Amino acid sequence: MTVIVPEPVLEDNHREVIDGGALDLDGGFGVPDSNAFGHSFRDYEKESERRASVKEFYRTNHINQTFEFAKKKKEEYGKLSKGEMSIWECCELLNEFVDESDPDLDEPQIEHLLQTAEAIRRDYPDHEWLHLTALIHDLGKVLLHPSFGGEPQWCVVGDTFPLGCAFDEAIVHHQYFKENPDYNNPEYRTKLGIYWENCGLDKVTMSWGHDEYMYLVMKENKTTLPPAALFIVRFHSFYALHRSGAYTYLMDEDDKEMLKWLHVFNKYDLYSKSKVRIDVEKVKPYYISLINKYFPEKLRW
Repeated sequence: MTVIVPEPVLEDNHREVIDGGALDLDGGFGVPDSNAFGHSFRDYEKESERRASVKEFYRTNHINQTFEFAKKKKEEYGKLSKGEMSIWECCELLNEFVDESDPDLDEPQIEHLLQTAEAIRRDYPDHEWLHLTALIHDLGKVLLHPSFGGEPQWCVVGDTFPLGCAFDEAIVHHQYFKENPDYNNPEYRTKLGIYWENCGLDKVTMSWGHDEYMYLVMKENKTTLPPAALFIVRFHSFYALHRSGAYTYLMDEDDKEMLKWLHVFNKYDLYSKSKVRIDVEKVKPYYISLINKYFPEKLRW
């Protein structure tokens, strides 16, 4: 069954984020002016207690994320043979981890998931599919858990980017790609590489991480969420595209339509990273009802 997703619109109580501004939610979720460390969001150069570790993370990530590496990981985890569990069980597993690639956040992941979901819920009360998408968008980070192989953070989190073509300078810490084996590969170092104009992002091999993994989990477990939800989950860390406008020449018309929703989502994914605490037990019944509507009781992971 094809689910028609309406064009993203702003509710009456919503004011767009412009140049790092704030959302006026009439007493609802307020967008912080700075991240948890008192700095502007996604500032990878400002001195902070996280700067050195974040730079080292991206150095390792950019050296090791090759086309062959991503292909092998997709084949390995695409089998979904790590076990079975519900969406909410996966949410709880993520409480054990903090994302080392994130210069804005040092809270357990479930805090961020619920902040994002609740912020969108207040602004878009009639778009339940988007509320659930926000809750699950980072669940692929379960790859960090020992029961899933305990993958290192550099191949699970962080900004994602296309492989098989040139690394765009818009990618954070672009300088570290010079040590990546693909950097000097003549087949991969051109603008299009192995792809062609407007081939569609579904044809593109992305760097391996939690985005791609969760997309596979959703797809193979036959979620009934609309296509925009899968697009958001798969590309929400593709900042070079949706923030800097890089790689648009790889997009087809469907991608351009889906990108509208990713831009809506990204405002909340980024700016909800604050010290606001969510009462988990209070909101849990609502999200459980959505999980039951759009997913099987147990998923293969």
